[in-house]
Amino acid sequence: METKGILIGVALLAAGLLGLSYLTNSSTGERAYEIFPDMLRSPAARSLSESSVLPNGMVQQTLVSGTVVHGSSDYGFGLGAEECSRAGRELISPIAADDFKATERGAALYARYCTPCHAVNGEGMGPVVLRGFPPPPSFKAARAMSLKDGELHHILTRGQNGMASYAAQLSIEERWMVVRHIRTLQGAK
Repeated sequence: METKGILIGVALLAAGLLGLSYLTNSSTGERAYEIFPDMLRSPAARSLSESSVLPNGMVQQTLVSGTVVHGSSDYGFGLGAEECSRAGRELISPIAADDFKATERGAALYARYCTPCHAVNGEGMGPVVLRGFPPPPSFKAARAMSLKDGELHHILTRGQNGMASYAAQLSIEERWMVVRHIRTLQGAK
């Protein structure tokens, strides 16, 4: 008798699992039965739209104080000549002059991002200049030679005059590598 009861229990369990499998099967092209549909689909909201349930009445919330977005950092210097000078006084390159690997990487990044305007030799007559774009200053000019490493890094980060910011293309460390390569072009050891 016990065996008969176990067989009936197994048969009922198998039938229940088969029935559940049928209800949730989505391979037939038909919509499966949804037990908790609110967990499958949440209502969509536009980023800048109003919200009656979220703080400040907006869908998009401000970041919590102290939050650092992945892949970014607090640069700490604003736009303009005064901030560039301050960066020159306060920022010191972490790249040593004898770090050949970093200098080599800086040369490759310079070739990719800087040569279209500044040219391979840094004199400011790159291919876009030869096609009519206003020439940038030469890295071998007296003013460029007198810039501190922090000022060059700031210019790469924030841009200046006709030059756009390269903060989106180059990480902080990569910008320092480019500065190191510029110093090499200027004849620095």
